[in-house]
Amino acid sequence: MRVLRACVVLLVLAWLAGCAKREDSREVVRFWAMGSEGEIVRQLIPEFERRNPDIRVDVQQLPWTAAHEKLLTAFAGESLPDVCALGNTWIPEFALLGALAPLDAHLQATPAVQPQDYFRGAWESGELDGKVYAVPWYVETRLPFYRTDILREAGIAQPPRDWAQWRTALAAVKQHVGPQRYAILLPLNEFEPLLNLAIQQPDPLLRDDGRYGNFRSEGFKRALSFYKEMFDRGWAPPVSNNQISNVWDEFGRGYFSFYVSGPWNIAEFRKRLPPDVADSWMTMPLPGPEGPGASIAGGTSFVIFQSSQRKDAAWKLIAYLSEPEVQTRFHALTGDLPPRRSAWTGDALRRDPYAGAFREQLERARAAPKVPEWERIAQEMRIVGEQMVGGRYDVEQAAAELDRRTDAILEKRRWMLDHHTIGAAP
Repeated sequence: MRVLRACVVLLVLAWLAGCAKREDSREVVRFWAMGSEGEIVRQLIPEFERRNPDIRVDVQQLPWTAAHEKLLTAFAGESLPDVCALGNTWIPEFALLGALAPLDAHLQATPAVQPQDYFRGAWESGELDGKVYAVPWYVETRLPFYRTDILREAGIAQPPRDWAQWRTALAAVKQHVGPQRYAILLPLNEFEPLLNLAIQQPDPLLRDDGRYGNFRSEGFKRALSFYKEMFDRGWAPPVSNNQISNVWDEFGRGYFSFYVSGPWNIAEFRKRLPPDVADSWMTMPLPGPEGPGASIAGGTSFVIFQSSQRKDAAWKLIAYLSEPEVQTRFHALTGDLPPRRSAWTGDALRRDPYAGAFREQLERARAAPKVPEWERIAQEMRIVGEQMVGGRYDVEQAAAELDRRTDAILEKRRWMLDHHTIGAAP
């Protein structure tokens, strides 16, 4: 019996060793993803590995607050992963560094990943200088959440579709709710509300190939004037999110009736609003100057780093996670919106009354300016906008000040463009 037990143990150990050897022989794709998505995506990986038994995916979750610095450190230390889910506004920066591999050849060889199936603004976020460097993973944009009951009580039968109708609705709501409440919340610590008004204009936000700011354009000043008007008329309180105890509670008690936010708040409002107003809110497309307006296409996209030695395997992972059925499941797990139109045909999204406005809005979403300095410029837009609301600048002065700050930020870019160093190998 002792001999028999010893033989069994040896057989089991040999089998385990063989399994370990087979596992070690698989090609390992290192995948970095930020936020909760980096944890949740692990649930989708077993099916990919089942389909691709020669590939193992090593997923590393990064917090958003540390991701940018970690990526730059990994680039400097030549330790980047194979594939990464990169914030859309970071794509130009890493492309400029020469860190991203063009994906055009992979796309041509993979008819299932169809660019025309993606919302245009999301897809354009990954296009630079005629090449594709990123494929959207999930997309977001911002639009108004509103209280249907308060609008109805204020005499507004339909949600506004243009700025004139929105002005009428804001004024009516403010008159209805009185001096202690407001029509809309536009947090002064967020640049997105002003940016979305600005992206609706025909004038680009930057000019001369991103060398200078274009904030003194008539279009941006029109957006700036409308933004300022909402505070001047008392429709919006001059506060930041930090001064609101809880945006869901305040929305629920009617402190404000419009709130421009993203798709993540669909789940939050469903969960957090008090029962007596649980059915008294809805989403609507963002009004524009002359009709339904544009908005910024945010979200995250897949990239393959140039340093990867496993580009083909990394692309297989991207292609799998880009399948409409997989995107539909990912939406069910996270609430993130799919960037492919074909992923919106399932019952969960098609029948969700709050998602419908986002579906419509995404058709008009536009990519942010594709310069590495854009996030810094957007923060200056927020600061100058807040100072304008506080009375430091009028519209003309605010536009000029924002151009001045932007031109200073873009000074290095101008030098590099003038000396033909942008796009050269680092």
